[in-house]
Amino acid sequence: MSIPNRENAGLMSQPIGALLVEKALITPAQCEQALQLAQRWKVRFGEVVVAMGWVKSLDLYRALATNIGVPFVDLAAQPPDATLLESADAALYTGHLTMPWRRQESGQLLVVTADPGAETVALARRKWGDDIGFVVTSKFDIIWTTQRIFDTTLSHDAVNSLDERDPVMSAKRIVTAPQLIFFYLIATAIVFGLVRAPLATLVAVNTLVGVWYLGNFLFKGLLVWNSESAQTGDADEEAVLALHDDDLPVFTVLVPMFQEPEVLPILAHALRNLKYPRAKLDIKLVLEANDTPTIEAAKSLGLEGIFEIIRVPPSHPQTKPKACNYALNYARGDYLVIYDAEDKPEPDQLLKVVAAFRRAPANTACIQCKLNYYNARENWLTRMFSLDYSLMFDLLLPGLERLKVPIPLGGTSNHFRLDVLRELNGWDPFNVTEDADLGIRMTQKGYRVGVINSTTYEEANVAVGNWIRQRSRWIKGYMMTFLVHTRRPLHFVRSNGLGGTLGFTFFVGGTVVSSLLNPVYWAMMLVFWASSRTSGLDDLFPPFLRYLSLFNLLAGNGAFIYLTMLGPLRRKWIDLVPYSLTVPVYWALMSIAAFKALWQLIYKPFYWEKTRHGLSSHTAIELEKAKAHSPGAVS
Repeated sequence: MSIPNRENAGLMSQPIGALLVEKALITPAQCEQALQLAQRWKVRFGEVVVAMGWVKSLDLYRALATNIGVPFVDLAAQPPDATLLESADAALYTGHLTMPWRRQESGQLLVVTADPGAETVALARRKWGDDIGFVVTSKFDIIWTTQRIFDTTLSHDAVNSLDERDPVMSAKRIVTAPQLIFFYLIATAIVFGLVRAPLATLVAVNTLVGVWYLGNFLFKGLLVWNSESAQTGDADEEAVLALHDDDLPVFTVLVPMFQEPEVLPILAHALRNLKYPRAKLDIKLVLEANDTPTIEAAKSLGLEGIFEIIRVPPSHPQTKPKACNYALNYARGDYLVIYDAEDKPEPDQLLKVVAAFRRAPANTACIQCKLNYYNARENWLTRMFSLDYSLMFDLLLPGLERLKVPIPLGGTSNHFRLDVLRELNGWDPFNVTEDADLGIRMTQKGYRVGVINSTTYEEANVAVGNWIRQRSRWIKGYMMTFLVHTRRPLHFVRSNGLGGTLGFTFFVGGTVVSSLLNPVYWAMMLVFWASSRTSGLDDLFPPFLRYLSLFNLLAGNGAFIYLTMLGPLRRKWIDLVPYSLTVPVYWALMSIAAFKALWQLIYKPFYWEKTRHGLSSHTAIELEKAKAHSPGAVS
């Protein structure tokens, strides 16, 4: 039952397009358009008609089997012999859509494939010998069978791979013994000092804090100053126009979701609008196996064959990075990006990323795109969130890149080289800001992160409680990331240089420390002001410390407010600039989130506090637009 050698490795008794027209599965016009797209994109005809949603995947593979004269098998009804399958080859099965099926009495091995071409024949013979035959199944049968058979092994690896292979980089143990000893010695020294020399100790501690605040805002100013000349820069229009569809790589898109059926159509619509050959998109909807509402919602959307549902088996911790690690086994692209369910990336984003990778240094492992919000003007909180993100992604991250400081990645629109991602054992499932951790880990392993001028728009939180849940998780993750990557301080300095180490300390550590210290010093200022109009400080602290603190209070906070204004100015969002004056209230909310994060770090370190999406009135509008362009539900 060997697949015969046929001209052009097509293995067809007649053109597959003609057969599909004959069976009335496509129209002659669709056939002609698919032929043109297949030639332009340099992909197979069948990949085009499935990607465009003209033919159901199952119908295509049945027709394909008939056309090359081999049986079609339904792996749900006729599963493979599990003894022939190796867990170490799971990536091969899903990557090449080919696996051993059954062995005949004659001893011949039958191989089941969803990609019956000459390359598959050659691969199968190299892997399993010459005495083989073939049967055909659908792509989804291969993927679902692999999930069913290897779910235990792959689930274990998704949780434990990093900890088992590179434990020093894992947050499974939050604090190491040397770190505990260090914190104990610091606390003991402060307590001892307060007992023996209270005034001198207060002066020393407050001087260190004052220098910290001064260094923090000077560093942020330096980042903004350098943001105009980030090293990777924009993937300009000329570079994008120089790309050819036939030379573009396959791009895997991971969409991890949990209990978010209502916003799924928004992302599906956005991904259909990407200016990228649709047949070269490998989109994975990464859903928890017990999240029945979202799974059923995904099935009901009538999604094209480029969309696949990956069901993540239940295990702990139940986190986004663990789900992404599990889905990584099924990725078939050269590059991989993560989008959240409500994301709307700019249509040419993937093209810009490919152009940026081709222009970037060889050790570039990730391209970070900018994030912002499509409901920026909905209420005060969304305006402040937009100011926050404009400063972060438009000014600070490009500055980090320019100064070669490790970049903590944002939660979405991170575009990775898939080979590097697998080399680094994916994301840390125990870190609740796995993206920030991975960006720092990449730098320590000798890779770099680039930043380009392409924006993904998403939904800003409209409710304070929901915002605090989200922000507390982010700050808790920053705490984890800082603790993990300061376990070996000398190694970190050697890997990143003194400047990179200081930058990491101020950017990641500074975010946490400032949020925790701010309310303490605000309260002190209010107490002294109410009791003595601050004159009581004259007897406690020397003049240099009072002047340093006053400078930080006025010039430092003023500088941060000014930097907050620059983000919307870069995007010409002039109407948002006045809201920068209210940013101290936003900082107070961040402090609330920081103390909640600290409590959770101690008592619930791996708890992933769910952020609810779809609350914005703008999201409802986006949802209506998406539904209007949906291809309709299919069975």
